[in-house]
Amino acid sequence: MPFVELETNLPAERLPPGLPLKLCEATATILGKPAERVNVTVRSGMPMVLAGSAEPCAQLLVSSIGVVGSAQQNQGHSARFFDFLTTELGLGPERSGWKHGWAAHRAAWGSLL
Repeated sequence: MPFVELETNLPAERLPPGLPLKLCEATATILGKPAERVNVTVRSGMPMVLAGSAEPCAQLLVSSIGVVGSAQQNQGHSARFFDFLTTELGLGPERSGWKHGWAAHRAAWGSLL
């Protein structure tokens, strides 16, 4: 079950309509998971600095079991996520960042709570 969190300092009114659903569909395609299993959060208007600049930017956190991890996988995924972000948000790749993680720790903690 992929978890995707997009944070941007762009105000909500500058985001394209339907962005969370578009990001969900893109994530499902990129990671090869059903959209029904993808969880997306979009946070706009965040106070952010990327590479020492507060100019418009975004960062994406992707956590998923079994599809995020190897260098080869990460190169392919990051290129496709960057394409999505630059197209949808109008940001250059230098103003977009992505972090990846494994959701295994969430599953482990969830079983303890």
